[in-house]
Amino acid sequence: MQSIMIISLIFVGISFLVSSTLKGKFAKYSQLPLRNGMTGKEIAEKMLHENGIYNVQVVSVQGYLTDHYDPAKRTVNLSPEVYAGNSIAAAAVAAHECGHAIQHATAYQWLQMRSKLVPVVQFSSGIVQWVLLAGILMINVFPMLLLGGIILFALTTIFAFVTLPVEFDASRRALAWLNNTNVTSGQQHEQAKDALKWAAMTYVVAAIASLVILIQYVLIFLGGRNRE
Repeated sequence: MQSIMIISLIFVGISFLVSSTLKGKFAKYSQLPLRNGMTGKEIAEKMLHENGIYNVQVVSVQGYLTDHYDPAKRTVNLSPEVYAGNSIAAAAVAAHECGHAIQHATAYQWLQMRSKLVPVVQFSSGIVQWVLLAGILMINVFPMLLLGGIILFALTTIFAFVTLPVEFDASRRALAWLNNTNVTSGQQHEQAKDALKWAAMTYVVAAIASLVILIQYVLIFLGGRNRE
């Protein structure tokens, strides 16, 4: 249990550094205006329409870095800084979220898989920590409880890794469109790419952390079984 706490703290530190870097990049690129002056809302609508998508609305939502695509409501949700902003950061984020809308419209397999896992992960994430804690405390009398917790945690780990191709592909689509339409070009395109790279890094760190912690729980389970 102590090793899990240490590993968790290490990855909390790494996640904090990556998140801080992302926020710093976003703040920096939010101060750099696009040459064409388009806002995030205008970019999102243009990208959707040029990909034949007219049944998705672009809306503004409250919060900082709260941008996301909602497949159920078919909305591209942009934070105020992105929705009304005409910066490199706004362009990159708006195009990325539209990348998810395009994935949805084209039945991108990894997005479909991720969507199917959402209800399962929502259920497991609500109880997994309690099951794992109880399983560790009762490993000598009821080891199968810990195994059940490991299975639940494995589902969240799988979800984290399935998320990776979804996020990377959305960024790939975004950057290709931004470049092909000259919304960003030259140095501005490289800056947009840098912003999305650091956004993707947050998902990479989360996935690796989940896998390492899962392995630690498996080792605890095997160690408990060996003492029987």
